[in-house]
Amino acid sequence: MASSPTARSVAHFDLDAFFVSVECLKNPVLKGRPLIVGGGERGVVAACSYETRKFGVHSAMPMKLARRLCPEAMVISGDMESYSKYSHLVTDIIRSKVPVCEKASIDEFYIDLSGMDRFFGISKFTRELRETITDETGLPISYALASNKLISKVATNEVKPRGQMEIPFGEERRYLAPLSVQKLPMVGKQTADQLRQMGVETIRVLADIPMEMLANIFGKNGIDLWRKANGIDESPVVPYSEQKSISTENTFHADTTDMTFLGDELVKMTEKIAFELREQNKLTGCITVKVRYSNFDTFTKQATIPYTGSDHVLLQKVKELFAQLYDRRLLVRLVGVRFSHLIPGNYQIDLFEDTQEMIHLYQQIDHIKRRFGNDLLRRAVGFVGGENKRYVS
Repeated sequence: MASSPTARSVAHFDLDAFFVSVECLKNPVLKGRPLIVGGGERGVVAACSYETRKFGVHSAMPMKLARRLCPEAMVISGDMESYSKYSHLVTDIIRSKVPVCEKASIDEFYIDLSGMDRFFGISKFTRELRETITDETGLPISYALASNKLISKVATNEVKPRGQMEIPFGEERRYLAPLSVQKLPMVGKQTADQLRQMGVETIRVLADIPMEMLANIFGKNGIDLWRKANGIDESPVVPYSEQKSISTENTFHADTTDMTFLGDELVKMTEKIAFELREQNKLTGCITVKVRYSNFDTFTKQATIPYTGSDHVLLQKVKELFAQLYDRRLLVRLVGVRFSHLIPGNYQIDLFEDTQEMIHLYQQIDHIKRRFGNDLLRRAVGFVGGENKRYVS
């Protein structure tokens, strides 16, 4: 794909059925079989193989329904530690070879290759990068190359699995035209149903509707809808940085060795920034706990973890790190918690262990916090003892 003064070159790389592919690497006997990665009978589907998708199974579907649709599928509980490890491997390969990379989720990446045709062909480079990723990790991956993130993502979804595609600059609208409106990233079932009632089935018809009309019907989203239908997307590739973090800390009014009090405070802080994490649609892969004693000596303990945004997973690790740090002979002046190695992602709960009831509970808690404030709901006890004594204001 040749560059021009008005064109960008953006590649979208997406690992094919990522969780399933990792499981097949660990156990090659699974290749080609219908597989479901997820929780038990009351859980949900975290991922499924292409062989299973033919039966209508998809992620976030209740496991009972998935088993009914594809009774011959093998169910695997899942291993976020392995998935995180392979995600890091792919990330390291891409970052070592490209100027600007955005990690859009645990298994997909945007790469800005604009201007690189001056040094070597972008088409050749993207092909070779794909081959390098598969050769070094064993994971299948698809990609598309276009002038913006929207087109490259839509095209990648169309050529999966193990596919590749290039959409030349100026051909964005023509490429999108025959596709269903549901192929656009922002069009969910409700919007698609509304468009269908208007007689709009394809992106070609949607693109021909005046922007003002769509704005009247859908509000501000109508303008975004029109722009996407016409292949317009100026959003930049945001460089991926593992230095991004969310943190909080508290200096106490009086130094303390009260373990129940310290446990309560760590619960409060962890829940607070875990909620912020989920609100930003992010996951963390690293936790740091900080302790400052009354003599101002300060110590931190850090651990990498499988990507998560779940309170109960994060709280357990914070508890472990604090136990490793705490010296019972000294008064504590300050404690802090930090989440880093952040990536975009919507695996807000542990799909491999949580039931549908737990998932629903998380969703309801976040809804209440969103509406009435972060401090309204929190766990009643700290890490030790059965009594909820007091809190720091």
